[in-house]
Amino acid sequence: MAWQEPPGAFMESTTPTPSLPDYSGACISNIVPALLEHPDAGRSWIPGAALDADQIVLLLLDGLGFDQLVERRALAPTMSGLDGESISTVAPSTTASALTSLVTGSAPSQHGVIGYRVRTGGETLNVLRWSTASGDARTRIPPRDFQLLPSFADRRPPVITKAEFANSGFTLAHLSGTRLVGYRVTSSLVTEVRRELDAGEPFIYAYYDGIDKVAHEYGLGDHYEAELRAVDRLVGDVLEVLPPGAALVVTADHGHVHIGDRLVEPHADVLEHTAAQSGEARFRWLHASAGAGAALVEAATEHHRDVAWVISIEQALDERLFGPAPDHAILDRYGDVALVPFEPIAFVESGDTGPLNLIGRHGSLTSAEMRVPLLVGSAN
Repeated sequence: MAWQEPPGAFMESTTPTPSLPDYSGACISNIVPALLEHPDAGRSWIPGAALDADQIVLLLLDGLGFDQLVERRALAPTMSGLDGESISTVAPSTTASALTSLVTGSAPSQHGVIGYRVRTGGETLNVLRWSTASGDARTRIPPRDFQLLPSFADRRPPVITKAEFANSGFTLAHLSGTRLVGYRVTSSLVTEVRRELDAGEPFIYAYYDGIDKVAHEYGLGDHYEAELRAVDRLVGDVLEVLPPGAALVVTADHGHVHIGDRLVEPHADVLEHTAAQSGEARFRWLHASAGAGAALVEAATEHHRDVAWVISIEQALDERLFGPAPDHAILDRYGDVALVPFEPIAFVESGDTGPLNLIGRHGSLTSAEMRVPLLVGSAN
């Protein structure tokens, strides 16, 4: 596994330097097109064992950052022995955006799932829960209307995921048209993969969220390392059920930063010009009050540039941070200014709460969050 910095420069300042999505190359948004379509020379970042395989299992390990894996290589001997390297995730480095990019083969600006919490129709939609302050939003904001692109090029592969996710709004938004195969415990994931391989399925997608849940709740300490060992065993178990000619492709949607209790509220001068917030703690969108756009940029820059990249929507779109120019229909989902920390902090907001005080977080443009593994193994 090798470190490769994606091309391009986003901010004028050289310190710190953000790790940017490589939408034209080694990025999670390009994995599925490379595996399902005839690859060309531009896909040389995909290990050959995957491109030549008769059957492919694509295993997404939610929350497994490349930096964290390399730092703990000894705890993951199976994954460390696979062929591959780091690739980039998308911006923001968050599950909702990244998983949708992975399965649709498109950038966030194209599929429109631009974050964990998205402003739409005057409300803030929690994409993973598919709810707003008014409650369940599946009727008011139909998932299939919110995200229109097909998954897996309309090939309807089996998708092995937790059974409780089957009818969620987010599943309907990013996995519509697939054949869902639910599992309850980790061992069942392996069993379902084996069954689909035995049935001759050419492409299988499997999703596991354990390491992300542990990182959020416990950070990057002992619990994380124990889960990493368990994830490495899971990868080994999947490798064991591969028949000759099959390949396992392992990747992730984002990494993590250990935040702990380093919580920051946007400065009062910033909030004075802010009508609403969306996004998440490490990619906090600020929506300006009427006529206050310029003042919001100025205040955010003055008070938070020492801990975060302060990015206006004009700059983000000009630099293609979210991919190609977005369709006009999704422009109102973006905020006016984004606070994107490079320090290990989280920007808090009253509407962005949950049952846990999250210790590990993600969403920003640091290498710890943006670099993910792309690893390939074959049948023994």
